[in-house]
Amino acid sequence: MSAISSARSTLDIPALLAALPARIADIPALAAARGPQHIALIEDARRLSNAQLLQAVDATAAMLQAHGVRGGDRVMIVAENSIAQIALLFAATRLDAWAIVSNARLSAAELDAIRAHAKPRVTAFVVESSAEAGQHAQRHQAIRAPVIEPDIGAWSYTVDAAAQAEPVETANHRQCAALIYTTGTTGAPKGVMLSHRNLLFIAAVSSRLRQVRPEDVVYAVLPISHVYGFASVCLGSLHAGATLRLAPRFAPEAVRRALAGERVSIFQGVPAMHARLLEHIETHGHAWSAPHLRFVYSGGSPLDAALKAHVESVYGLPLHNGYGMTESSPTISQTMLDAPRGDCSVGEIIPGVEVRFVGLDGADAARGEVGELWVRGPNVMLGYYRNPEQTRAAVTDDGWLKTGDLARQDADGALHIVGRSKDLIIRSGFNVYPVEVEHVLNAHAQVVQSAVIGRPVEGNEEVIAFVELTASASVTPAELIAWCAERLAPYKRPAEVKVLAALPAASTGKILKHRLRDFV
Repeated sequence: MSAISSARSTLDIPALLAALPARIADIPALAAARGPQHIALIEDARRLSNAQLLQAVDATAAMLQAHGVRGGDRVMIVAENSIAQIALLFAATRLDAWAIVSNARLSAAELDAIRAHAKPRVTAFVVESSAEAGQHAQRHQAIRAPVIEPDIGAWSYTVDAAAQAEPVETANHRQCAALIYTTGTTGAPKGVMLSHRNLLFIAAVSSRLRQVRPEDVVYAVLPISHVYGFASVCLGSLHAGATLRLAPRFAPEAVRRALAGERVSIFQGVPAMHARLLEHIETHGHAWSAPHLRFVYSGGSPLDAALKAHVESVYGLPLHNGYGMTESSPTISQTMLDAPRGDCSVGEIIPGVEVRFVGLDGADAARGEVGELWVRGPNVMLGYYRNPEQTRAAVTDDGWLKTGDLARQDADGALHIVGRSKDLIIRSGFNVYPVEVEHVLNAHAQVVQSAVIGRPVEGNEEVIAFVELTASASVTPAELIAWCAERLAPYKRPAEVKVLAALPAASTGKILKHRLRDFV
């Protein structure tokens, strides 16, 4: 048995949980004690050692505290991957406030809906590394924060003095560390409450299974505003003492240069990132060069066999795969370092996590049969913020999270996701619920009704919209795409709008989305 398999099989989960720090904000302090001069964070403009990161967290926490942030308050961080973003999220949780990590590339309407629901005391906009964050800051007339030592980059803030704090819990499995917003099937934002233990458990287990070590340089381009980039890439890497090379957004040439010349050893991305990197290299005739790369991972959306084979032939390494969701912090399964798979399985269930496969009748499916995947373990969320009804619908009284995904498990333990029971579209690793896009289209005066589905493309999915227009309509598909562009984040916008005389419907009026596949 190889070392990693042995480590996995003997991983003592109760001991691991007992050894976790009380708070995620302890990670920088522990790293600084181990290796103060070791580089923790690198971005284009600057780099911080472990000691400097701890200093920056302390100074930022003092600044937040001076603006009235207390335990149980929410601190909203509107950013793209950056040093200031990480300093702010650790600073917020140092004060026992909840960090709301929000993607600056969301539209004004989307961010404002999250802000209205979460009611943060402070909203921080990391303006230096994100033009979009700067636009949101200007819209809210945010105040520029003073420069601290060490310099973490420019950010601005607003304060809501009327914000109410939530109770503070001492135990790390009860205190909320982060609110990560996902949009539910109703179109309303849902704040997933993740505890310190949720996030620390995933950080510890995922880094252990990847054998992350201090000499690793991890290319961090997956958004830290999303749970995969936050828990596994950011917290997992820093927990293991590695260096994070931060990139605010994916650019194939920047990735190519980093892999070739910046000692990057770990690259985690969604399938579309790997596909675009290969296309860039081949289009420009670049030779593949990644002399330090040892671990490559795909997650966030389904991986197809052709892309996996192409990636592996060029990279010269196995492409590992995994599965998770925001509500499970996120990791549920992943392929093992010493046991890469030839198929597109999402790997084995991680240690410490239990699964069930539940049939339509509510009974457990037979082994190897398809059922809805239910999950229980230290990774399952505290619940949805200010939404006990949806929490009860998602998590049973005895702690089982209903994922809404259909799955089966091979005799060797490999998990396969075979479909989604919801209409979720996964675009470049981001969740898109059709109802969000439909609401925007239906708000147009010349649209009678709309229906949105996903269309598979290599390593990704596209958003395709079908509309039924009023009799006197003059609006064009291009104009409807532009209408959506003003109201939705880029990854939610339709790649194509198709006009139909009438959308296929049952006698009840319900749109039959499966019929729309005939028009794709």
